[in-house]
Amino acid sequence: MNNKKSLLVTGGAGFIGSNFIIHTLKNNKEINIINLDKLTYAGELSNLEPIADSKNYQFVKGDICNEKLVESLFEEHKFTGVIHFAAESHVDNSILNPDAFIKTNIYGTFNLLNIAKRYWMQKPFLAKKGCKNNRFLHISTDEVYGALGKKGLFTEDTPYAPNSPYSASKASSDFIVRSYFHTYGLNVVTTNCSNNYGPKQHDEKLIPTIIRKAVNGEDIPIYGDGKNIRDWLYVKDHCEGIYLAFNKGKAGETYNIGGRNERDNLYIAHKICEILDEVRPKNSKYSDQITFVKDRPGHDFRYAINATKIENELGWKANENFETGILKTIKWYLNKYDKP
Repeated sequence: MNNKKSLLVTGGAGFIGSNFIIHTLKNNKEINIINLDKLTYAGELSNLEPIADSKNYQFVKGDICNEKLVESLFEEHKFTGVIHFAAESHVDNSILNPDAFIKTNIYGTFNLLNIAKRYWMQKPFLAKKGCKNNRFLHISTDEVYGALGKKGLFTEDTPYAPNSPYSASKASSDFIVRSYFHTYGLNVVTTNCSNNYGPKQHDEKLIPTIIRKAVNGEDIPIYGDGKNIRDWLYVKDHCEGIYLAFNKGKAGETYNIGGRNERDNLYIAHKICEILDEVRPKNSKYSDQITFVKDRPGHDFRYAINATKIENELGWKANENFETGILKTIKWYLNKYDKP
């Protein structure tokens, strides 16, 4: 295997990771990608079928917390970069089972950083020969910033105020990444993104749930009064932002990636139902299936990202607005659910 540009992608069988790997290999033939994924409930190897046989791609089943395994991969492949997606990420699960989030999101990130430092750094602030440009990119979330009121946007300078075990574990991992830059000079970049949607997302998430329940004739569950607001980012736009931050971002910096598409949950449910009424009509309106369920504990009211920094400094721009992206997403899921 050619090791000129050899990337370790963690969590690459998940929603965003699999989209990133496919997008990156499609546009960069000179890159080799090793995908390390534990294949928990959110990992799905079928997400990677389009590139599964590529000579530039290899899948390894394993845990980012496994020090010996990660070390052996660094030894074998001489990684020039790490793109770290792997994380427990479902907020409801973090409320019921927080220990898995603490282990994977905090210790797993530490383990990867520590091994990268060992292989890339001769001593603090002095890289080994040939490792000067090696980079660790950490993918995080806007949930680390807590909740917004009706106005305002998260920026890279917004103080952290995580409100769930999930967001607290991601905040902790962000701080560990930061410390490895300031203490050891490790070449790190962090990206914090808003809510992603698009092809390959796990069925439990909001948008796939709405689509699935709608076409199955089941109740469409919406938390509380449905007025919780999120900034929605189409996954392909996010992948392009990650790749830009990895290649052009400034070491030690954080870049917020957001779609500038604030929508509340009730709007999303009605928009999906409206599209389904057109593309898959039935005797009654899909919106008749919308029901309200008890809100979850600590449910943040609103997230929204100011993406000015990555737009101005790296030239990134979201190509999809919510209305164009959701149409593509619905068509993808209808095709998936129609398969026997």
